[in-house]
Amino acid sequence: MNLPDQPGVSPFRPPVEQPWRWRLEDASGAEVSVTGDLAAQTFPSQGDAESWIGETWPELADAGVAQVTLFEADREVYGPMSLSA
Repeated sequence: MNLPDQPGVSPFRPPVEQPWRWRLEDASGAEVSVTGDLAAQTFPSQGDAESWIGETWPELADAGVAQVTLFEADREVYGPMSLSA
């Protein structure tokens, strides 16, 4: 049985349920680890990821995050973006 191709789905890797994430970085670009609700967040869409960073950037900055870079799965979308006011 042949199924129609699904647009945007690669036959070489399985789809990622929530592929959007922020890499949290210090001022030099090194990855920063945070704990609690701020740690290891992933999102189903770019808009959800951007909304989250818009709401939590002050807490992230207080936790030592100076900048962030947005990824969709393993593809860098943009950044680094400063969290300074």
